[in-house]
Amino acid sequence: MGLALRNGFISIEIVAALTGRHFTKRLQVPEGTMIKQAIKFSEIKEFYPVINWSTLKIGIHGKIVHPETILHQNDRIEIYRPLIVDPKEKRKLKIKSK
Repeated sequence: MGLALRNGFISIEIVAALTGRHFTKRLQVPEGTMIKQAIKFSEIKEFYPVINWSTLKIGIHGKIVHPETILHQNDRIEIYRPLIVDPKEKRKLKIKSK
């Protein structure tokens, strides 16, 4: 069941799987809240204290977005960890090893 909404607020979710730990949090935030503000409200940076946040990409429902993006009802903010190996490079290495 969803959270009961207060007037002027929207319901969002923030998810991340960084350093082997999974973070999920549902929040109600004021309408007009930006992603970077919602991340601060979520306290995710305390959950992952050693992460270099400037290197991470952020998305909403699988699409990369800017931290100043305004959130809408039921948006799911996804925080992506950097790739360990570029997928194209991985395929090249796999072919060479055969």
